[in-house]
Amino acid sequence: MTQLEYKLHIDDVIRKVEKARLRVSGHHIVKIVAVSKYSKTQEIEALYKIGQRAFGENRVQDLKAKSQELEESPLEWHFIGNLQKNKINNLLEINPTLFQALDSYELALELQKKLETKNMTLDCLVQVNSAKEASKHGFMPEELLVMYAKIETECKNIKLRGLMSIGAHSKDKAVIKQSFDTTYKLYKALPNATICSMGMSGDFELAIECGSNMIRLGSVMFNK
Repeated sequence: MTQLEYKLHIDDVIRKVEKARLRVSGHHIVKIVAVSKYSKTQEIEALYKIGQRAFGENRVQDLKAKSQELEESPLEWHFIGNLQKNKINNLLEINPTLFQALDSYELALELQKKLETKNMTLDCLVQVNSAKEASKHGFMPEELLVMYAKIETECKNIKLRGLMSIGAHSKDKAVIKQSFDTTYKLYKALPNATICSMGMSGDFELAIECGSNMIRLGSVMFNK
């Protein structure tokens, strides 16, 4: 794919985002996070050159390597993967713009401890397992509001900004929609939340229509 063809491809993705956004409201804003976990730094640079600024990684070591290689570019890095407690210090050294997958109370306590020691704060999204699937991480919908408030109260160095979820693993659009609706309803019940991150390459248009204002796009952004 030539540079021009690639730009036209990305323009087409953005058009789809725009159409879905406008179906919600002309005032609805959607941020694209390009998930670069299977991409090389050259591919990230190519996307940066045509205007993309926010990138997401799901492995701490990959985030560290790529953010160091591209430190001259003003990129916004998001950590979107499952965080093991023994990797917390490594993540905090990178100091990402947003950690999108705070998926347990135990992780929150450990993260708070490390943040306090380093006199740091970290913007985070709480992950909700809205599809109630065993393969997914996150809080169950029925416990989410209580646990979100608990983390907010007890972990002062964690700055909660909203929710993240992954759509139901299903070919049935109604089932996927239901999982997004569940997340959005919980998001709207949080008084100070500003980010509802849901939607990936295969379902981002539906996620936006259900209220998502941040989508995590991998293959569709890197033409893989």
